[in-house]
Amino acid sequence: MSADRQSTTVYFPYSINLSADLSDTEQQDISNLLDLLPAHTVTTDHEANETQPVHVQRFVDGRGLACPMPLLKTKVALRDVTAGGSLYVVATDANSQADITAFCQQNQQTNAASQLRLIVSSMTDQPSADSLSAQRFDTIYHFIITKTDSN
Repeated sequence: MSADRQSTTVYFPYSINLSADLSDTEQQDISNLLDLLPAHTVTTDHEANETQPVHVQRFVDGRGLACPMPLLKTKVALRDVTAGGSLYVVATDANSQADITAFCQQNQQTNAASQLRLIVSSMTDQPSADSLSAQRFDTIYHFIITKTDSN
């Protein structure tokens, strides 16, 4: 993986930048998964500047993993996300929606130094073209978690 490779930008209501530290395969997977989301899915809260891009530094592919693995992988991956950076998580376990949402809310209430802002919590349905394929799932849960610095 080349350190001087430019990051990829995917446009929604505003841009999502994919870190150059992500592998080419991860960048392609993320782009394909983001294409499943409706354009209005990515929103910012009223305090955020809507022209500021989301900078995805890490990716967790939790498709096919049962609870609690998507949440555990999310917690581990967040260690490598810097303040202002984001983590993109996808999962197919329905429990992950409640788990990851609750984790972000709990973090906001208990951690004064660095908080997590859940800017995407969405579900997409994708009909399986091949019922024999283990890599295709009907429902995918998407999360983009941004680490904020409260100082």
